[in-house]
Amino acid sequence: ARIESMGLNLLIAFPERGPDSPNRLTVEDVDKLKSEGGYVRAVSGTVRKNVTAVGGNGDWSTFVYGVEPDYLVIKQWAVTSGEMFTDKDLSSRKKVAVLGATVAEELFGDSSPIGARLRIDRVPFTVIGVLKSKGNTGMGNDQDDVILVPLGTAMTRLSNTRYINTIEVSVTTQDLMDQAQADIELILREAHRLSDDQENDFRILNQSEITDTASATSKTLTILLAAIAGVSLVVGGIGIMNIMLVSVTERTREIGIRMSVGARRRDILMQFLWESIFLSLLGGIIGITLALGLAWVMDSFLGVPTLVKPGIVLLSAGFAAAVGIFFGYYPARKASNLYPIEALRYE
Repeated sequence: ARIESMGLNLLIAFPERGPDSPNRLTVEDVDKLKSEGGYVRAVSGTVRKNVTAVGGNGDWSTFVYGVEPDYLVIKQWAVTSGEMFTDKDLSSRKKVAVLGATVAEELFGDSSPIGARLRIDRVPFTVIGVLKSKGNTGMGNDQDDVILVPLGTAMTRLSNTRYINTIEVSVTTQDLMDQAQADIELILREAHRLSDDQENDFRILNQSEITDTASATSKTLTILLAAIAGVSLVVGGIGIMNIMLVSVTERTREIGIRMSVGARRRDILMQFLWESIFLSLLGGIIGITLALGLAWVMDSFLGVPTLVKPGIVLLSAGFAAAVGIFFGYYPARKASNLYPIEALRYE
């Protein structure tokens, strides 16, 4: 979900650095994609720079993105107050800014920043909007720690460059991602006048590739965590078995007395088996409580959302009980197989 929040059906083109000279992407490339791209919903060139913004309550180090109005469509982003700059602002290179929620809070606190003056690397801007909060990305970056300004303004006033860092494209539907990627590749090759025997001087990153990589990483981590949990269960189970074996040894005379007054082997077996289940279930409950506490801390203080499903909690408790049954059966069986007379004689 975090990866998808970074953009809708997203394709990102960025320059591929060559051995002789760095390759470039230009505003003309963006315009060509807009006019010739057949599967494109929205396109925006982007320029990114680390800056210091001064205004309101003080200063704040953040990232400024020079973008086009369609950037909000690509990123599925909304403006909560004020407005986004327009194509007219873009063409006139107007010095206006739209703040991410984090920047707005750090610089202006609870007061509205709309209409306020802001200096970005000593260049004055007027705040015209505040973006809706999106939280962290899947990689832990704060998406709200950003300032958006018109692309041309960022290129001339802040970065002093004729080139852009990336071209971000939103494709009309998920099913057309591959066709759109191939189409964009052809358009950019034509724009860069590349012959058939020349390799691309750019790369196109597909959002589905990011999602697949993240899913593969998640599966690997799940397997590793399951392996660690399995080792923990075995070690814990052996510990419980040792405790129960010691308990059987220390209570041998008690077992003999119970058998002499009529207790059956089944009664002795169930007594020690229930004790083993109680021990492991108690450990499971303590572990679940610690896990719930950790989830609350991550959600409340670290900003990492967690989801606790009752079914998983019950499954965990049931698994803990199952460990008690599996590792407690041998000590319980040993206790039930004692002969009453030998048990009574045990010192």
